[in-house]
Amino acid sequence: MTRYRNLSLFLLLAAVWGSAFMAIKAGLGTPTAPGGFFHTPVLFAAIRYDVAGVVMLAYAVVVVDDPLPRGRDQWLTVAVGAVLLIAAYHALLFIGETDPAVTSAAAAVIVSLSPVLTTGFARAFLPGESLTAAGVAGTLLGLVGVAVLSNPDPGNLLGGGVVAKLLVFGAAAAFALGSVLTRRIDSDLDIEPMEAWSMLLGALIMHVAGYARGERLAEIAWTPEALAALAYLSLAASALGFLVYFDLLDRLGPVEINLVSYVAPVFAALAGWLFLAETPTVATVVGFALIFGGFLLLKRDAIRAEVSRLGATRAD
Repeated sequence: MTRYRNLSLFLLLAAVWGSAFMAIKAGLGTPTAPGGFFHTPVLFAAIRYDVAGVVMLAYAVVVVDDPLPRGRDQWLTVAVGAVLLIAAYHALLFIGETDPAVTSAAAAVIVSLSPVLTTGFARAFLPGESLTAAGVAGTLLGLVGVAVLSNPDPGNLLGGGVVAKLLVFGAAAAFALGSVLTRRIDSDLDIEPMEAWSMLLGALIMHVAGYARGERLAEIAWTPEALAALAYLSLAASALGFLVYFDLLDRLGPVEINLVSYVAPVFAALAGWLFLAETPTVATVVGFALIFGGFLLLKRDAIRAEVSRLGATRAD
């Protein structure tokens, strides 16, 4: 029964996080029909986390004894989460997805590079870590996957969505670096208040960044699609998604839960096809295969150990 519960939650998380890329596209609108947040992508991300942060903080007040961070390390963890995991990741992702060339599936595939980048950053910032030859090969293979996915035109390197895809790649790198730095700080702050305060502070940073970019609330077209996308991203993808993620992380471990990044693009492609008439390209499929191959190379020992553990569990 527990196995089926874990599988159901895993698929739910992949579906919610995968379809979030479609919801971002739908909420942003398009250049030809710029309803919603097309002219205010950073403000879109900020408002998303205004809502999600309040919901998470209310949840934290209920489930933990002390929802306030205490001391330097706990506030530093919140700051890293706010700047990298929330503000930088989502601002770059939302801006990148304003480009029509960046489909829901393409964005999800690029973001699926995060586990590969996380491993690379861990080798650089965590003591005692070093990349083997296979690890270097895995990292390079993942980067080649992004290059294939970007499909640059040598005669026009800034066209065809290349810059937008590089912004999404920057978002994945920010998330990976933030994950490693929060692990390095290793404060004893509970997950719920850490997420809540990171979301709220990250939202504030994005409000400031959006204002600096010239984005204004008056520019937002509050269409039904924009409101539906905002509600879905705030409540389902953020609040519910993170709760499911950390529940599974405790029981499955980091190797299995990392695989969400590789199932999510399937749901992103399906949601994009159903709601936005997006068709995945050959470059999307090949790029995904290369990134996944890089992940397998980097995590080969952990995956082998996990398979052995699961086999022993079933035998018992």
